Amino acid sequence: MTDMPMPDGGSDDDDLLPVLIVGGGPVGLTARALLERWGVRTLLVEKHAELSPFPRSRLVNVRSMEIFRGLGLADGIADAAFAPRYGCIRFRDTLHDRDFARAAMIGVDAPVPESPVIGVVTSQDRLEPTLLGAARAPMRFGTELVALDQGRGAESVVASLVDHRTGAETRVRARYVLATDGANSTVRRLLGIGTAGPGALGDFTTVVFDADLDRWCAERPAGLYFTTHGLFAPVYPEGGWAWFAPTPEGAASADWPALVSRALGSGADVPVDVVRVQHWVMNAFVAERLRHGRILLAGDAAHAMPITGGLGMNTGLSDVHNLCWKLAGVLNGWADPGLLETYEAERHPVAQRTLQQAVANAQLMMRVQSRRREQLQAGGAAPDRVELPWTERFFAQLGLLLGVTYRSTAVLADGDADGDTSPGTEPSDSGTDYVLTAEPGHRMPHLWLTDHRSTLDALGEWFSLLTPDPARWEGQAAAAPWPLRVETLPGEHADVCGLGPHGALLVRPDGHIAARWRDHPASDSALHHVLASVTGSTPG
Repeated sequence: MTDMPMPDGGSDDDDLLPVLIVGGGPVGLTARALLERWGVRTLLVEKHAELSPFPRSRLVNVRSMEIFRGLGLADGIADAAFAPRYGCIRFRDTLHDRDFARAAMIGVDAPVPESPVIGVVTSQDRLEPTLLGAARAPMRFGTELVALDQGRGAESVVASLVDHRTGAETRVRARYVLATDGANSTVRRLLGIGTAGPGALGDFTTVVFDADLDRWCAERPAGLYFTTHGLFAPVYPEGGWAWFAPTPEGAASADWPALVSRALGSGADVPVDVVRVQHWVMNAFVAERLRHGRILLAGDAAHAMPITGGLGMNTGLSDVHNLCWKLAGVLNGWADPGLLETYEAERHPVAQRTLQQAVANAQLMMRVQSRRREQLQAGGAAPDRVELPWTERFFAQLGLLLGVTYRSTAVLADGDADGDTSPGTEPSDSGTDYVLTAEPGHRMPHLWLTDHRSTLDALGEWFSLLTPDPARWEGQAAAAPWPLRVETLPGEHADVCGLGPHGALLVRPDGHIAARWRDHPASDSALHHVLASVTGSTPG
């Protein structure tokens, strides 16, 4: 083996790569863009020769669009996506039958007051090129990680890589490795990290095809049509379809155009042109841990979700949004390496709750199908509509997306900002309801600062101090050696945030509130002490 040159040339200790990202899906690409914003040098390696040509993930939810808004990508993603009227699921016996049920994708079918953005229905192969273009950091396709060497107490990780085009095996040394290499993660396997959860739920096939289905769908659009013969989804606004179904026996020699035509229903009589076929396993698990020394897991490598509800990719995007500012702080010297311990403490419980929700979604949707099948077997007495086994609020999920609460040493509970710095108590499960709050650990609420500027737009590659009295805090902020900006919070929002006229919120770069002073600080060094506690470091 030979040493792999660093992206900037050379391979000695002075050119030690800060972060090696393994896996070039949406989560890895987003991490690459986030770290570049922080000035952190990265190399991303992807074993496949190109970005995925398959639609795969279909939904970018409202929280993910907030992350992309912060990267300046939200408008471009929305422009290439489906219109909001596609933000629903329609249930039919066959694609050319009438709806017997409909469920809205809350936060996608229409704007919600809880966010400045709206989620979108789009395809992963339409999303990934946008994410690839969001950063200039090097990316190597056709390069697979095959081994990792991380000695006890080592200051770096040595990764062995194979270039599939040449067969050459090289090595790269990195301060940290971020594994975003999917549900069948090589990194997770090499580390011997186990998983917990239902596991494989079944073998499925995606067939991408062209067909003229406008006569049944143009006037009743949807992001997903759930039928007794599989799921149908429009792929792009300009055309194309995908069919998702359990993998049939004899798949290797299957007549896919005939199978898709049969699934469309006996009365369809529509020519089908199959473009691509992909076989995959629907997994449901959470990794037993998200960190092994200098190696961290995110996205499907950390948790695999059933596709129902579109929670998998989006959960991974929030993983790296949580992690990347912490990596940057450690690498740039204003945070202690111990800050990285809060990644697992904060994201592992979220992954577990999200998995429970995704599995429940899958079970309930299958129950709809089963109930409808029973009604059809009963003959002509079957009603036109089915009473759903859930309320519309079950699929709202805003509490799961916007109500995530973190408890770790990177969050100070109310009252601790001026004294005790122990973490707060474990939060209760917010379920599907979102309740606006500015308590520490919660996402900063969306409130309009001006007609077009949200409190979320005040956040970035820095800590943000939002206060109705900036003059009182500017001296402390100027003396703080951490990346920090002071933002004026209009007085009408102070009560909503639980602040007095001189209070303040300290918001982390990932948009979660680190600390709250309900009124003026107890001392002139209060802000400095809180930032030192949150980051575990006193730089400068």
